[in-house]
Amino acid sequence: MTFEELYRRVLKDRLAGRETTGKGIRKKLDCLLHPEKHPLVWRNEPCDCTDAKCVTACMFQALEVKDGTVTLNPDNCTGCAKCIEACENKNLTFSHDAIRAVEILKSSKTPVYALMAPAFIGQFGKEATPEKLRSALKGMGFAGMIEVAAFADILTLKEGLEFCENTEPGNGFQLTSCCCPIWISMIRKDFQKIAGHLPASVSPMIACGRIAKALHEGCKTIFIGPCLAKKAEIREPDLVGAIDCVLTFEELQDIFEALEVDFKEMEADANEHSAAAGRMYARTGGVSQAVKECVDSIDSDRELKPVCASGVANCKEMLQNILDGHINGNFFEGMACPGGCVGGPKKNIDTETGTKLVDEYAEEAKYRTPGENPYVLDLIQRLGFGTVEDFLANSHILTRSL
Repeated sequence: MTFEELYRRVLKDRLAGRETTGKGIRKKLDCLLHPEKHPLVWRNEPCDCTDAKCVTACMFQALEVKDGTVTLNPDNCTGCAKCIEACENKNLTFSHDAIRAVEILKSSKTPVYALMAPAFIGQFGKEATPEKLRSALKGMGFAGMIEVAAFADILTLKEGLEFCENTEPGNGFQLTSCCCPIWISMIRKDFQKIAGHLPASVSPMIACGRIAKALHEGCKTIFIGPCLAKKAEIREPDLVGAIDCVLTFEELQDIFEALEVDFKEMEADANEHSAAAGRMYARTGGVSQAVKECVDSIDSDRELKPVCASGVANCKEMLQNILDGHINGNFFEGMACPGGCVGGPKKNIDTETGTKLVDEYAEEAKYRTPGENPYVLDLIQRLGFGTVEDFLANSHILTRSL
């Protein structure tokens, strides 16, 4: 039995309330049931390759060959998944969390919320509209589905205000701190000299998890997106506790298939949260566009000139150009996946289609900018703040300690 076959068998067993037994599967079973105890990259079988292409593919020195065996340094692993893509023997796989998510749903005595990444639109088929997807998740046992794009709205306001406060007209620049954990890791590890231009903001995922737990004490949060690096992000020391589990779009699709979910028969549950700004975060240039529109609404005389890069190599090249003084903008956005989050390694649809659907979803939003979004304003009041400015200036929920 292959690892993939075992994974699907255990998933079906857990959904049906059955235990899984078998000889010689204890270690693999422990990885599936307790992924949080293991590194992010797993070896399915003993590795006998001689060229170690996985080591060469890793741009963060997380893999090395010791005594003829490839070993992983978890502290350096960002979750970019390049090693898995490079492994010709298909011996490497990433942390599987679907079974753990099912266990959380079955065992939790407090509400469990699904936090849906902005790239979700269209990922589960044409019939899986946001309204029907919300119904499907509630049918699985979630208390509700929260669009993380609404919290991208909040961080758009924060980064817009910080840009106006921290960069002088015609001088200085800001690195966006939103969205991509690989981009952040890259700056902190390899480009320390310009890390001071990085606001100490958490990602929309972490902001969403923290705020959900502040408003619903004791609740559990499961983030769902196309990104493997988010599984690494929730393990970072200053971010632990915001998110209880990360599922990829592929993993959620596995659960839907195991449950034989039919979206054609699903009732719609409408509950719109996000403005166009937050929805655009899913694709390259979306963060920059959202922050630029926000800055224009705050100070029409202040010009934000964005420069964007996607793909690890392109991001590194852009950062090196900044380090070398070749600055041709004042707001720099980087996303490790080509095309942005819609190009994530665990997406269900191609990047071009994902981008098109994200843009259409943004155009359909009732509100263009975060400041117009009543859901955002209501959240801030429920957290005990009178104004947006007061919340952004005093809320530890939105900031990192490292």
